[in-house]
Amino acid sequence: MLSRRTLEAATAILTGAFGVAVMVSSLNNGIDWSESGVESGTFPFITGTIVAAASLYNLVRGWMRGTGIVATRAGLQRTAALLLPAVLYVALIPLIGMYVGSAAYLFGTLRFQSKLSVVRSGLIAIVASVALYLVFERAFQVSLPHGWLGVVLDL
Repeated sequence: MLSRRTLEAATAILTGAFGVAVMVSSLNNGIDWSESGVESGTFPFITGTIVAAASLYNLVRGWMRGTGIVATRAGLQRTAALLLPAVLYVALIPLIGMYVGSAAYLFGTLRFQSKLSVVRSGLIAIVASVALYLVFERAFQVSLPHGWLGVVLDL
């Protein structure tokens, strides 16, 4: 069993570490003004700073709240049911790419957690992945990871 204080602190530290990592990696891209305007690391740096500051606030606030609610085995199982598929999704992106991975993640989430039908889950997953492709690859001309599957299919 975990106390609320422990869970709040762990979450705040994890998100704070993410914010700091974004800030540090943004320094490599530059966070100043150049002749052409704002350098590419400026906005990620600002975002990382906001995330780190909010995490520090959440750490202090969560610590001061006290122990209160305790995470039970059933609660941790429900959390794991949401977290583990998301971790698997992120881990598979380098292999199968963002579009196939997003479709698989959405299908699994809709089918097994939301209990939608196979047809409806599949349709929503495919439409969402096609929309991702059209928005990023075509409209914004930003290539999202295609993974090894994309390399094999020569996308």
